Amino acid sequence: MIHDLKPYPAMKDSGVSWLGEVPEHWDVKRLRNAVDMRVSNVDKHSKDGELPVRLCNYVDVYKNDLITERVQFMRATATDEEVERFRLRRGDVLITKDSEAWDDIGVPALVDYESEDLVCGYHLALLRPRADQVQGGYLLRALQCPSVAKQFYVSANGVTRYGLTHAAIKSVWLPLPSPTEQTAIARYLNHMNRRIRRAIRAKQKMIALLEEQKQATIHQAVTRGLDPNVRLKPLGSAPGFQVNEAWSVVRLWQISQIRSEKNRPELDLLSVFLGRGVIPYGEGGGQVHKPSLDLSGYQVVRPGDLVLNNQQAWRGSVGVSSYRGIISPAYLVFALADSLDTRFANFLFQSRVMVAQFVTSSKGVGDIQRDIHTPWLKNTRVPLPTREEQAVIVNHLDRELLDLARQLLLLEREISLLREYR
Repeated sequence: MIHDLKPYPAMKDSGVSWLGEVPEHWDVKRLRNAVDMRVSNVDKHSKDGELPVRLCNYVDVYKNDLITERVQFMRATATDEEVERFRLRRGDVLITKDSEAWDDIGVPALVDYESEDLVCGYHLALLRPRADQVQGGYLLRALQCPSVAKQFYVSANGVTRYGLTHAAIKSVWLPLPSPTEQTAIARYLNHMNRRIRRAIRAKQKMIALLEEQKQATIHQAVTRGLDPNVRLKPLGSAPGFQVNEAWSVVRLWQISQIRSEKNRPELDLLSVFLGRGVIPYGEGGGQVHKPSLDLSGYQVVRPGDLVLNNQQAWRGSVGVSSYRGIISPAYLVFALADSLDTRFANFLFQSRVMVAQFVTSSKGVGDIQRDIHTPWLKNTRVPLPTREEQAVIVNHLDRELLDLARQLLLLEREISLLREYR
C-alpha cells in the first residue's frame, strides 16, 4: 500500500522548527485552537455521597491506542459536576499529563467507547476535538508523531517526576489537513498499524517457540545427558521428572553451603544481582551511585556462587554469579561444591526440573507472593553427573544454543525495525 503513495506537489515551511515543511495546503495550528482541553482531578478513591463511576486511568491510556469496552476500568466515585465535566465521549483523545519519565509525557489514546459512568481519571488531560478543526482519529496519530510528541518532552517540568502545565499542552503545534484528508490519513495509518501489529505478533510467537525449544534443549541435557536412549529413574521430590539412571541424585545441602557474609566498607564492592546475572553497576546499573545507597545490609557474592531471589526463584530468577560483588538481602547465596562445574550449574538451576522444585520450596498463595522456605530448599534434589560429563554437556549446549541465540537476536531486531517503521 505504501508504494502507491505519491509526494505532495508543493510544500511550505510550517514556521515551526519541530515540524519543518508541510504540504502547502495544510494549516498549522496550536492545540488550543483545535481542541477543548480539560484536566481531570478525579482520583481513584471512593467517597460517601458521590456517584459510582468507572475510571479511565493513566495505565489504560499508556497501554492502549484505543479505549474500548474491553478495558478493565477501575471503580471509584465522583461528584455530579465531575461526572458531567469529565465523562468520556467517543472521539475524545486522552493524553498522559504526569509521569516518572519525560518520554512518557503526552502519550495519547483515542476513546472509542462511551458510557454514562465512564470518566477521565487523574494524571490525564482530556482533549475534545472541535468538529470543524480536527478529528479524533487523526489527532491520535498526529500526537504519536515524533515531531509533535517531542514538543511535550521539552515542555515537561520536573526532575524525578515530570508534568505538563495547561499552557504547555495547549501550545503544542499540529499540522492540520482538511477534514477529508484527515479521515483518509487516519484510515491509512490504522490499516498499516494493524498489518504491523500482526507481523510483530507473529514474530513474538516465534520467539516464544524458540524460547520453549531452548528450555527443552537445556532440560534434556541436564536431566538425561546426550544419549536420548539412556535409562531413566524418578527424581523423587519432583513428581513427573526423570533423570539419567547412572547419575547421582543429591540434596542441595550436600553440594552447597549458604553464605551470609555482610558487606563491609573496606571491601569497596559495587555489584548487584539484576535479573538472572550479577552485573557491575558500570554494566547496566550505572545510574546508581554508591554514596546514595545504604549498602550495609547487602551480601557478598563470589564468582561461582548460586544466587536465588527469595521471592522470585520459583519464576526462574536464579543464576550462578560470574562476578565478585554484593547483592540485595532479598537474595539467597550458596557456595557450590567442587563437584559442580559452574557453567553446568547455571544451566541446571535455571532448568525446568529445578524451577519446579523451587515452586514446591516456596510458601505463599497463587502467583502474587511466594517466599522460598530455606529448610525445604535445602532438601531440593539435584541430578549430578560426573565433572567430565558436565563439561561435555556444557560444550554441547554452547553449540546447540548458539544458533537459537542468533535466531532470537534476528527476530528481536526485526521487531525493533517494524516498530521503527511504524
